[in-house]
Amino acid sequence: MSIATEVQNKPITLTQGALNQLRRIHQEQNLSEEHGLRIGVKGGGCSGFSYVLGFDVQKDKDDVYEMEGFKVFMEKSHAIYLLGMEIDWIDGLNNRGFTFSNPNAKDTCGCGTSFSA
Repeated sequence: MSIATEVQNKPITLTQGALNQLRRIHQEQNLSEEHGLRIGVKGGGCSGFSYVLGFDVQKDKDDVYEMEGFKVFMEKSHAIYLLGMEIDWIDGLNNRGFTFSNPNAKDTCGCGTSFSA
């Protein structure tokens, strides 16, 4: 089975802060061009689902997106939970990390990495 490389319209938004941090991580980990950013969901967390964000290689079930020089991989079945989401990076005194603003989430937990749909 061959892996599709068709580039689709962007289902999510990465802020400039998130892009800067992702570029730094990609460079620090010395990842190849084959590695792209995986965005998804998995069962678990305080509210039912938690977000997946990390570098990975493309799998058969993935849709591929091009975002500001990044290949972004997302399983087709995850799009219903993620369409319209914005990923940002915050670097404050009390909080540091990626944040997820998801219009599809009916409820979120206090940590901001878990949601229900």
